[in-house]
Amino acid sequence: MENLYLIVGLGNPGADYAQTRHNAGFLLVERLAQQWRASWELERKFQSRVAKAERDGRRVLLVQPQTFMNLSGEAVGAVSGFYRVPPAQVLVAVDDADLPLGELRLRPSGSSGGHHGLESVEQHLATREYPRLRIGIGRRDPAVREITGHVLGKFGADEQDLFAQVLAKAGEQIGCWLGAGIQKAMSQFNGPVKSQPQQKDKP
Repeated sequence: MENLYLIVGLGNPGADYAQTRHNAGFLLVERLAQQWRASWELERKFQSRVAKAERDGRRVLLVQPQTFMNLSGEAVGAVSGFYRVPPAQVLVAVDDADLPLGELRLRPSGSSGGHHGLESVEQHLATREYPRLRIGIGRRDPAVREITGHVLGKFGADEQDLFAQVLAKAGEQIGCWLGAGIQKAMSQFNGPVKSQPQQKDKP
């Protein structure tokens, strides 16, 4: 559909994975649904939770695949195929351990970079030409490639404020993408999100 956009947050369903670094995409679309007052519904035919919204005159579906990360493309392919949404209007938000915590990188296309969720999406859309928003989660030791424990861990107390600000900025970037296009959204928001000191309530 010409005026329909998908915003897909990748992650793993279930309480064990909630609030983990690997669920950065889930956390972003949950924040957008709350901000846009959109209600989630489980759509079994898409193996997804879906929330419907309207932004800047565009119809938007927020999507959380319930397939687990490595099979995310099954859900993305089902939703986009059913609604005939072209890949350029399917934005996929994912965690990225190769980006420092606090960094955002939106691109109109590209490789999976070894991210199994993106590999699955690419397989089921049969193209790399779809926008992806990488949300930096960093890694403890740049020399260590095996990081399962890190990505499936929860944000530390010292990281939570910054990550909340990252989600807010990522939401603004997606709004810019919907309203003004990907080039402006990239130039205006890509890069590190500077941590702002939290306002303390005055006595």
